[in-house]
Amino acid sequence: MKTKDKLLIFYSQNKIKFVSINYKIMEKVFGAIIILGSLSFLFYLVLRKKKWLLPTKPFPAEWRIILLEKVKFYNNLNDEEKKLFEYEIQEFLLNCRITGIKTSIDDTDRLLVASSAVIPIFAFPEWKYYNLTKVLVYPDRFSEEFQTEGQGRQILGMVGTGYMEGKMILSKVAIHQGFMNENDRKNTAIHEFVHLIDKMDGSTDGIPELLLEKQYVIPWIDLIQKKIAEINSDKSDINPYGGTKQVEFFAVISEYFFEHPTLLQKKHPEIYEYMVKIFGQKMTDKVSKSKSKIGRNDKCPCGSGEKFKNCCGK
Repeated sequence: MKTKDKLLIFYSQNKIKFVSINYKIMEKVFGAIIILGSLSFLFYLVLRKKKWLLPTKPFPAEWRIILLEKVKFYNNLNDEEKKLFEYEIQEFLLNCRITGIKTSIDDTDRLLVASSAVIPIFAFPEWKYYNLTKVLVYPDRFSEEFQTEGQGRQILGMVGTGYMEGKMILSKVAIHQGFMNENDRKNTAIHEFVHLIDKMDGSTDGIPELLLEKQYVIPWIDLIQKKIAEINSDKSDINPYGGTKQVEFFAVISEYFFEHPTLLQKKHPEIYEYMVKIFGQKMTDKVSKSKSKIGRNDKCPCGSGEKFKNCCGK
């Protein structure tokens, strides 16, 4: 009997055993693939660090005007903090390309995306988004298959995985809505960047171990579970999406913290204190000023001392 015939008989009589042997082989293969993938990603991060660009040019005056008119967070910073914010905006845009998919992209779009990246990590100037190279901006909602037309378009933002590793997708409409309403406790772009921050420790699980000291991790998990139970019992004002799982709770409550910190402190003081520990910012100190509309006779924000109408507002 030929070898091929023996194999066929063995397979027909010992099917379960044959399949289990192949599963073991497959486990080893997949394990090797995962290890190689992880090593490749680590090598990629090392290269990213070496190629990281730093700003060398002055911050454009026209960009400063956009920040003053669109970003409340920026308006509540002192002059020194504003310079740091501007520097981090430039740094982010030098190292992350923002591309429109079936939509155009202008400076306002870029600055709002960059602001969403900088706001959560503003207390950590050394923070670098090494795990992000590109933000894809879609016109509006999109599907899990990244379709912008047809049914199933429910997604406003997503952090890429697998072949989309290193990329983020955001809805253009959602980006702007996040900065229009200052008190709605929602900002899709900040939500997605918080996921990216969470992911930097190697696990996207709602526990940002790079920012949260070890002694607070277990109490934080317990508090999350308590708040998720309240959400699912319809006893909370927190966005119901935060009740779906731990990782989404962290992103949702971060939106609340940066959008309406005074209300969060009032209704969920323990959560607010954990947010302060994680992000290193007392957000209730950054809510006194709203966005600024620059009048033509106001001093130009570029610092020239001239009236806006005679300088950058020409």
